[in-house]
Amino acid sequence: MLDKRLVIVSGKGGVGKSAISAGLALLAQRRGLRVLAVEMGSPGGLSQHFSTGPFEFKPREVKPGLHAMQMVRSQALLEYLSLQLRLPGMGRFGAFARAFDALATAAPAIREIITIGKVIWEVKEDRWDLVIADAPPTGQIGSYLRAPLSISELVPTGRIRQQSEMMQATLSDPDTTQLVLVNLPEELPTTETVETMEWLQREQLVAEPLVVTNRVLPRIADSPSSSGPVGEMAYLHRSLWSEQQEWLERIDDHLRIPYMFGVFTPGEVAARMSDELEAMQ
Repeated sequence: MLDKRLVIVSGKGGVGKSAISAGLALLAQRRGLRVLAVEMGSPGGLSQHFSTGPFEFKPREVKPGLHAMQMVRSQALLEYLSLQLRLPGMGRFGAFARAFDALATAAPAIREIITIGKVIWEVKEDRWDLVIADAPPTGQIGSYLRAPLSISELVPTGRIRQQSEMMQATLSDPDTTQLVLVNLPEELPTTETVETMEWLQREQLVAEPLVVTNRVLPRIADSPSSSGPVGEMAYLHRSLWSEQQEWLERIDDHLRIPYMFGVFTPGEVAARMSDELEAMQ
């Protein structure tokens, strides 16, 4: 994953995609890469795992070589109009910008391409060795990945068409972009991950996704002599482990992150996640 320029991390809500995004960013930073971590969806996930205050649209350095930002669609739109369409001074026209933002909210694929376009623009700017996007959940990620193609189908020619084709080419380039789907060995996350993988296979918008299954329980030996609370806890662990095996057999995953016993704060989770990912490289 660290050999790519863009890593997009998605998964069903609650599976730990922000933790894995933060862990990857910390690992890349330790290896000396210039890293930008982007909160594409709801704010708070990455900032909690980095143990910082809320992020803003402007990237902020949270560790030497590691910057982070929060996606703000209205500001991304202003930046696009100013830089990509070469319309200077757009930041001064608040009412005009709000009108464009309202249009972007209502128009098909416009909202998504503004968001994913900002992420891709940061990759193309070459300020970073690696951009890690803590993306929207799997129920929404398809519309973001398909947005460049949707715009290309709507716009026959011109700069916007060229920009959309560039974004589409970036997302589909296996040497540049890696999509990571985070899963849990449970019924709903596994079912949604399998459905997302099947959709991606049909659409061919990105290279084969890398599936990371999080919170996998280790197997413990049977101990018939255990009794009391210890025996009950061991029985519960073995029961949960057995149930996880059923769902692990239903998905073709690439990495498995162990359940992190004794880790409580988001910052501790990200640091431990970074260590686990490093051990698997």
